[in-house]
Amino acid sequence: MMITVDRCPVCKQSNFQNHLSCKDTTVSQETFQVKICSSCSLGITTPRPDDDELYRYYLSQDYISHSGKSSGFIGTAYLAARQFTLRWKRKLIEHFAPTGNVLDFGCGTGEFLRALQQKGWSVNGIEPSPAARAKAEKILGKPISESMEKLGSDRFDIITLWHVLEHIPDLHQTLEKLHASLKNDGTIFIAVPNYQSPDGEHYKQHWAGYDVPRHLWHFSKNSMMKLLDETGFNVISIHPMKLDAYYVSLLSEKKRGTEKLDALFKAVFRGFQSNNKSKSSVNYSSLIYIAKHK
Repeated sequence: MMITVDRCPVCKQSNFQNHLSCKDTTVSQETFQVKICSSCSLGITTPRPDDDELYRYYLSQDYISHSGKSSGFIGTAYLAARQFTLRWKRKLIEHFAPTGNVLDFGCGTGEFLRALQQKGWSVNGIEPSPAARAKAEKILGKPISESMEKLGSDRFDIITLWHVLEHIPDLHQTLEKLHASLKNDGTIFIAVPNYQSPDGEHYKQHWAGYDVPRHLWHFSKNSMMKLLDETGFNVISIHPMKLDAYYVSLLSEKKRGTEKLDALFKAVFRGFQSNNKSKSSVNYSSLIYIAKHK
């Protein structure tokens, strides 16, 4: 069953523009439409599978954040880059809190939480995928919740969502719950792809950041800032995830059918070019929005 989104969840307007037709090359080989809200520039996958059917589109070993396994050249590149990124993320949040109680919403197989746990953090995770949750529980040695409702009433110094929000059907309800779970002086970190980045505009329907239909929403800076403002957050800074430009470009070349060696060279060139063009506008391939309570 498919759901047609006829009202923007951010600004509540109903005037959409046709943007792109994107193919799901990871699982279903189906084609999905991406439309853009004329008011706030949020991208919307519509029509899309209903909430009860979405899980089927994650059933692939190529979906590394759930499987935790590498598959071929691209999978190996992802896992190698992840080790660097885990340290970088930890250092970033320690600028705001040297230690404390952290919630990773959509924690996958738990590697980020393990990196913090090893540095003395009290770690908590939410992960709806049973397979990923089981792996996270094994490496962390503690239960992981499958939803906010099962987490309890704890409040956190730090909440993180690393490329998770674009997967969440109910944006407002989820962010309002996270707002209530964040301590008054706490900080939330939300990383999402940016379809208005130079690599997004270059690859168009082949851009891996669209990842339909798993990505329900496609954020611009304008739509993301508006959404956070509406749900009680004040954005204090925006940080780039510069490695994403290279990895997303590599995935995008794969979607194009580029041969492996050519794909690597083209991805390195495109990632460098995207990051270079983004310096003045802070319009990188992926952006981290760092926010606090208003």
